[in-house]
Amino acid sequence: MKASTFLVGLLAGSVTAAVTVLFSTPQTGSEIRSSVKSASTDMKHKLNDVKNRISELKTSISHMTKEAKELVPETVQDIKGSIEQWQRSTESNKERLEKKIQAIQSSIEELEQTISTQQK
Repeated sequence: MKASTFLVGLLAGSVTAAVTVLFSTPQTGSEIRSSVKSASTDMKHKLNDVKNRISELKTSISHMTKEAKELVPETVQDIKGSIEQWQRSTESNKERLEKKIQAIQSSIEELEQTISTQQK
């Protein structure tokens, strides 16, 4: 098949399709152009709105990332400080409990010895 024959067929098909659409459409040409232009304008506004929202989202994510980089280490330090303070405040109770446990263990050992000597 020659290229020129193909192009003639393509051109004839395109013209036929265009004529068919023009005769079968319920709107006039100016109405069609007007609706296409209106749809195009609406689409441009929507695309600009999407672009603006994406830009706002990027800015928001950037701001949140910056805040997280600043606040997370600070919060970790605060938590470490709180844990250390808790450990210091419970140290005296820990020592007191250890002494009481030792006293109880000593009492148990004495009782065991007393019981074993009484059984003999």
